[in-house]
Amino acid sequence: MNQKTYLPLSGRKVLSIALILSTLIVVGTMMIPVHAGAATAAEIDRDVDAALLKLYASTPAAKELSKVAKGILVFPDIIKGGLIVGGQYGKGALREEGKTVGYYNTVAASYGLQAGVQKFGYALFFINQAALDHLKKSKGWEIGVGPSVVVVDAGLAKSLTTTTAKDDIYAFFFDQKGLMAGLGLQGSKISRIEPDKE
Repeated sequence: MNQKTYLPLSGRKVLSIALILSTLIVVGTMMIPVHAGAATAAEIDRDVDAALLKLYASTPAAKELSKVAKGILVFPDIIKGGLIVGGQYGKGALREEGKTVGYYNTVAASYGLQAGVQKFGYALFFINQAALDHLKKSKGWEIGVGPSVVVVDAGLAKSLTTTTAKDDIYAFFFDQKGLMAGLGLQGSKISRIEPDKE
């Protein structure tokens, strides 16, 4: 009579299995927006319009900066998910003088203790032309390399005006939903896309 022996898993094996599974989950979540239900240019523009209206209504500093910004890159719907290893993805549009001049996606991976799924949006206000030109010339701009980006929290939003805005780019988060904490942009890669050809 054959008897199977089951060996207990070591801590290292359990960690390896967890990392493999979480990587598969993240890759799966990141691939969904790319292939299933890829947004058209018109859909992205509609979502960007709605996101800017909400942002300006809730954050007067953002509305104020829009008057002097050389360009505004808006990602209205970012999906972030993960288990130990995380990823986030979203599409958006670059506006200059209120008109869309290009479409972009944002992709990021993160590592550490995290679990769950989160949705949020963010907008980047390019205060000077050099920062905007850097985005346009890059074949994939990684935030943290190149122009400086300042994330506007509630405290900074109270004192930020068109005269005090001296940094290259200001980032505003909005519509945060979900259980994950610690929103950040460091390491996010932004690339130009043609949504109607995807």
